[in-house]
Amino acid sequence: MERTGGTRSTESGLPIEPVYGPGDLAGWDPAERLGEPGAYPYTRGVYPSMYTGRPWTMRQYAGFGTAAESNARYKQLIANGTMGLSVAFDLPTQMGHDSDAPLAHGEVGKVGVAIDSLEDMRVLFGGIPLDKVSTSMTINAPAALLLLLYQLVAEEQGVAADKLTGTIQNDVLKEYIARGTYIFPPKPSLRLIADIFQYCRAEIPRWNTISISGYHMAEAGASPAQEIAFTLADGIQYVRTAVAAGMDVDDFAPRLSFFFVARTTILEEVAKFRAARRIWAQVMREEFGARDPKSWMLRFHTQTAGVQLTAQQPEVNLVRVAVQGLGAVLGGTQSLHTNSFDEAIALPTDKSARLALRTQQVLAHETDVTATVDPFAGSYVVERMTDDLEAAARELMGKVEDLGGAVEAIEHGFQKSEIERSAYRIAQETDAGERVVVGVNRYRLDEEEPYEPLRVDPAIETRQAERLAKLRAWRCQGRVNNALLTMRKAAEGEDNVLYPMKEALAAGATIGEVCDTLREVWGTYRPNDVF
Repeated sequence: MERTGGTRSTESGLPIEPVYGPGDLAGWDPAERLGEPGAYPYTRGVYPSMYTGRPWTMRQYAGFGTAAESNARYKQLIANGTMGLSVAFDLPTQMGHDSDAPLAHGEVGKVGVAIDSLEDMRVLFGGIPLDKVSTSMTINAPAALLLLLYQLVAEEQGVAADKLTGTIQNDVLKEYIARGTYIFPPKPSLRLIADIFQYCRAEIPRWNTISISGYHMAEAGASPAQEIAFTLADGIQYVRTAVAAGMDVDDFAPRLSFFFVARTTILEEVAKFRAARRIWAQVMREEFGARDPKSWMLRFHTQTAGVQLTAQQPEVNLVRVAVQGLGAVLGGTQSLHTNSFDEAIALPTDKSARLALRTQQVLAHETDVTATVDPFAGSYVVERMTDDLEAAARELMGKVEDLGGAVEAIEHGFQKSEIERSAYRIAQETDAGERVVVGVNRYRLDEEEPYEPLRVDPAIETRQAERLAKLRAWRCQGRVNNALLTMRKAAEGEDNVLYPMKEALAAGATIGEVCDTLREVWGTYRPNDVF
């Protein structure tokens, strides 16, 4: 990142020197700080061979309009070489509302695909063999529902649950901090997450039960140090919740995963990923006493930085995305989504989505970054930046602990206020021209070239409402009511809610009906005044 005048600093506000050398690593023990690839503390990567055997999983985040439209896009992506699907859901689905609910008006199918029931999920994955693809679903408060719908579709395909692989984001704490698509208060939300951990261990053992996300914090303005500090603090809260529910840490920790951003500042991003792995390994081994090395590994998905995309001269975003993707790969990501160049304007077109995937394929097959396990190991600047970022992140994590942990810090507004300060600093630097954004505050065009975006048909809302009306007329309402009542009793008590929830969804209950039943028991979260 170029700054005009003055001393250069990283995105986290840490000094960055023009030259680094051995003196910057004085007293530095490579065995302790680095280790070997695939070994504790995993600074150099979670697997011994990394990409020398096979590249990262290439995912493309997609979903819009109806289930049929998104299904067609998924099949195109698979035909073009995508190795894993990543599903975007519309806001009503994310908030647990049916498409015909008053609160859903105007948002159906806009920022993702509309899923109201098992019928929609069948269409979404029609013709896609679920034992052959890995599917990531960006869904949080109602994550359990979408996972169970996925399992039901797999069962209809004849695919056993132990053959399913993928991830649900399921990270509600960051919703209170940076994003806002929460439904229930923190306590029942954490209870639901613990139920998901237990259910998947018994029923879907290869599924990643949570993707603890710093990406959305970064999109809200968090610095790299804040991103990893607050994300790992959330991760610690989830582990404590599961342990308090009676689970052994090694029974669920190997299925935890993380989700980070990749910015254009390659060196700091590489250092960020290395620092995050090292901190998590130490926390899991020393604080929680995990014995299984898989519990120590911080495995993560990366998405290139949507917040850095510009509507001005959108083709320049192709360069930004390539640079960001390279940073993620050099940092050792397990899977990657590369944004399309037109996402600052509208939903990606077929062509732009294909170009985004081709960017990953060029990185994997036309560069030499996959020829060696850890290209930056021993770099004076990267190792010093890793140490500096680790220290900054640990300081922030200490402040979260001083407040009582992630949930208590959220209630105090700590993470949100810290991120807002960082975002304000970035905005000030951009407005003043100190932070150069090509095409925005420097190298502008007098007149932008016309661009025809992809638009979502507003009639989708009407069609979804018609589908819901047919579903409600066709299903056995008595069976739905009985299943919802059983789920309600589980929610009121201590039984795992996912088993009766699956029965309700199989009977034809809708996303909104299931979530409304839980709202009646658990309530709805209302941010306090400090927010």
